[in-house]
Amino acid sequence: MKSDEDLRIAFEAGAHQVTGGTIAVKQPEVFLGWLERYGPERIILGTDVREDKIAVSGWEEASDRELFEFLAEYVERGVRYTICTDVSKDGLLQGTARELYTRIRREQPEVKLIASGGVATTADLDALAALDCYGVIVGKAIYEGRIGLGELARFRV
Repeated sequence: MKSDEDLRIAFEAGAHQVTGGTIAVKQPEVFLGWLERYGPERIILGTDVREDKIAVSGWEEASDRELFEFLAEYVERGVRYTICTDVSKDGLLQGTARELYTRIRREQPEVKLIASGGVATTADLDALAALDCYGVIVGKAIYEGRIGLGELARFRV
């Protein structure tokens, strides 16, 4: 999401939650305004990461923001959800960033972590469930038939 208008359209179309990432880095006052206006249950902080730094603009740019400091600041301001994508793993089907997610769970146990990137098998999903991830984004593994939609049913909460 990039603007107030984007949020308005998404919510009017029936979206329950929306994600802001780059805007939280480049225009934090806008992101914080969304958090205040719509509430922490509807706004997800996007934290795309490359080597512990936040990546922005569709992963095209590196920022100088360190992930754990960035996340801590936003959790302190009310963020309850984050989607974290280790961009070095996304789309490769070579496993997830479990070490990164373990550290996030340890340092920010109250945040609902949605893991993203690298899921190749249901074993990856089991490992993330064991870390108490709130959710997981599965894409390419489904598209390539490595995980069937029926296999996901046991992960429902």
